[in-house]
Amino acid sequence: MQEHLLYWFWLGLFLLVACTQTTDSKDSKSTNDTIGIAQNTVISTSDITFAEHIAPIIHQNCTPCHRPGEAGPFPLRTYKEVAKHARMIQYVTSTGFMPPWPADPTYRSFAGERFLSEQDKELIKAWVRNGWPEGDASKTPPIPQYPEGSQLGKPDMVLKMPEEYFLEGNSEDNFLTMKIPYELPKDTFVRLIEFVPGNRRLVHHVNSHLLFFNKKQKLDVGKWVVDAYEHGNRRALYTDLGILNDDGTYPELIPLVSNYLPGVEANVYPNGVGGWPMKKKGAIVMNDIHYGPTAIDDYDQSYFNVFFAKEAPKRPTLELQLGTLGISDIIPPLVIPPDTIMTFKTRAKVLGDISLLTINPHMHLLGKEFKAWAVTPQQDTIPLVSIPEWDFRWQYFYTFKKMLHLPQGTIIEVEAIYDNTSENPNNPYDPPRVIAERDGSMRTTDEMLQLILTFVPYQKGDENISLENSSL
Repeated sequence: MQEHLLYWFWLGLFLLVACTQTTDSKDSKSTNDTIGIAQNTVISTSDITFAEHIAPIIHQNCTPCHRPGEAGPFPLRTYKEVAKHARMIQYVTSTGFMPPWPADPTYRSFAGERFLSEQDKELIKAWVRNGWPEGDASKTPPIPQYPEGSQLGKPDMVLKMPEEYFLEGNSEDNFLTMKIPYELPKDTFVRLIEFVPGNRRLVHHVNSHLLFFNKKQKLDVGKWVVDAYEHGNRRALYTDLGILNDDGTYPELIPLVSNYLPGVEANVYPNGVGGWPMKKKGAIVMNDIHYGPTAIDDYDQSYFNVFFAKEAPKRPTLELQLGTLGISDIIPPLVIPPDTIMTFKTRAKVLGDISLLTINPHMHLLGKEFKAWAVTPQQDTIPLVSIPEWDFRWQYFYTFKKMLHLPQGTIIEVEAIYDNTSENPNNPYDPPRVIAERDGSMRTTDEMLQLILTFVPYQKGDENISLENSSL
């Protein structure tokens, strides 16, 4: 179902662009306008070419997703690929629909953000208006090279679902727990674990833990996949998966080593920040993998890329979660009557000096706006994130450009607006009905309000540590 909707969306958008931009054809005459491309540098719009001006914009902001194996429905790497979609590119960039970057860059700037400046938009607009010329092909920058099967590099180990999982085309959500065992020659350390969805159209979110087994425990005991909601408690779930210790105790567990939402890329922090030990024998357990509804039968075989570290992490990361399933109440309770637009708030106090690395806002289909900020004991306000137009399809983990110090006693404030009216095109019900938070239910048609913070205990000088351009 989702793949068909995506097809019709892009087809409809193409027809809309073709019908509304008849003046932007290959036969249009160029103008003598100028555009500033650098400080004290301007060029005539008639001199704008793909090779010198447009390719760098496309490669930086579009190609990471618009390439084989990624989320984009068509590739955008070469002149021919981009020229084929020139009018559509001009339309979606001028309206802000693409590239998707929901956070307001004027409120808080983040590492790796992808949005176009007004200058970039004007360059694309003028280029299309003038017939999208290629220019001197020898001046085109090389196409960015990406590692196959990863956004980060060549992994040291790949842990894949043991077989394809069948998804029945019944238009229902699927919430599952899956186990992928592993065995290594010896204990080691891990710097990062990257989740790669096998079916990007259906995998909505994944929360994964790292479990360790004792040396004598078998790896092939129990099922590898079970319904996450059919068990009444964790012991029954773990028994069915065969991951309890032989004496019935729970295995050692490191929570949330790899998470995924649409648009998320794994966070690479500087050496020594983050990471975990990884014992010789264990499993990655997807405690909750959510597949969205599909009207046709489909399959998935997702996998994890594991990147080892040479030594133990010096500064393991910690997490704090506000709102649904977190440490703070939502006020008023998250119940949204039909035909209403409501505001909800949640807040929490920081109990120690921390250095904030990454934040992840989360709502579902009724989300309209999201904003978070911090207020220090000295009453200074620190902007965290603002999303003026919530988009359920793009839920990023936003990493700060530098570690952000929040002193002990700081209050973190969250304000979110929900739209449960028929004017909300994402409303799952027509006519609208009561939608609420239901005991932490992650079903798309229920609601959530969360802010997840990844941090380390503060050390002097953290404010100067860059979180940009870290690599494995």
